[in-house]
Amino acid sequence: MKRYIIVLVIFMITNIMSAQLDETAREKVMGEIINRIELPAIPDYTISIMQFNAKGDSLTDNKQAFDKAMQAIKENGGGTIVVPKGIYNINGPIHFVDNVNLKLEEGARLKFGSNPKDYPLVLTSWEGTMLYNYSPMIYGIDLENIAITGKGTIDGEAKNSWANWRELQEKDQLLSREMNHNNVPVEERIFGEGHYLRPQLIQFVNSRNILIEDVTIEDAPFWCLHLLKCSSATLRGLKYDAHNYNNDGIDLEYTRDILIENVKFDNGDDNLAIKAGRDHEGRSNADQASQNIVMRNCLLKGLHGVVIGSEMSAGVKNIFVDNCKAWGDLKRGIYFKTNPDRGGYMKDIYVSNIELGKVEDLFFITANYHGEGEGFNSKISDIYINNVTSEEATGTAIVIEGYEDSKVENVKLNNIHVKKASNAITIKNTENVVFEQVIIGEEAGVPTTATTEEVSKF
Repeated sequence: MKRYIIVLVIFMITNIMSAQLDETAREKVMGEIINRIELPAIPDYTISIMQFNAKGDSLTDNKQAFDKAMQAIKENGGGTIVVPKGIYNINGPIHFVDNVNLKLEEGARLKFGSNPKDYPLVLTSWEGTMLYNYSPMIYGIDLENIAITGKGTIDGEAKNSWANWRELQEKDQLLSREMNHNNVPVEERIFGEGHYLRPQLIQFVNSRNILIEDVTIEDAPFWCLHLLKCSSATLRGLKYDAHNYNNDGIDLEYTRDILIENVKFDNGDDNLAIKAGRDHEGRSNADQASQNIVMRNCLLKGLHGVVIGSEMSAGVKNIFVDNCKAWGDLKRGIYFKTNPDRGGYMKDIYVSNIELGKVEDLFFITANYHGEGEGFNSKISDIYINNVTSEEATGTAIVIEGYEDSKVENVKLNNIHVKKASNAITIKNTENVVFEQVIIGEEAGVPTTATTEEVSKF
């Protein structure tokens, strides 16, 4: 009987871990995702923003010039708008049209105004709840073939304006959640004047074939770059200098088939945050899970490196993060977070070849984010972390915590080395967590031989 039990246990563990993709299979799946992603098809037609009386003098309001340029591109069926070197004040948003590349040449800087009256209400999402709020500085909805390229800078100019709204947002933040939980129709979720939800800097909604490449992103009011219900996007060569509250670098929500590569993050919150709606509304959109996302060859610096959640109620799956390195400190390197308000799931997550410096926690999975919520536990399973190093964890190197009735399952950590840690490991309410070649602190060597003096003590 004992032999039967042992054989059964071995069979179960082998069967569970066989679901893990080996390196060759991972490369194949990543390749399939990348090959599905289409770059935008932009017609061979180019205009300069200067043709519309724009002035890069840091004084003139260029809102009308950008609106006219977008209209001209629309009438032509698409093309490229070139923005030469200069500082372009824009009092209001740039709203994209189909088939357009906004090309910011080196030395070009877009500086957005901070008067809320200049930003009309648009359909957006705020912390996972769909609603109408002030337009992001750059915005597009229901589009195909859109690009922002070049060596220029997009500056939200929010540090001394929009950023101050964070201290005023709680009432509206709670109102948005109440509307979500009570199934208030989206068209009745009207924010804007008299409310204090900060807009994103760049947001595209329900759009596909997107390229954002090489630009620098600075001083966002809220999240820096938010793709909402989008597919087939390439985000590469971006640089960040954004340090206001909630300046996430990239937020992907209800979004699929995404490649993120060669990005240099330096922002005031999550570098990458993968989300999928919040609570009741998110769970009702279970067919819109965020999935098939590849992040590779990026430099990490900010609050947290790679994050899933906490708004992930429609589910997150098939995520691949490879060959990334910190170039500054992080609070948490790899952070998956949810709570019993969310429901949904996280599964089939692969993180490999990550090199971090000092962190508070290297790897943190929690089903109890903020210690709040009830009734809708999330399912967290099938997570594989391979080849990760950290110089120091000032908090706890590895934390995995589920619930007694909703355990975190099938997690494998292989070849992990944290050179120094205040605390090593906390694991609670889990099943089938496998550690292989995990070293926290100095690696143990051959056991020493007891001296005569030591023996005499016993």
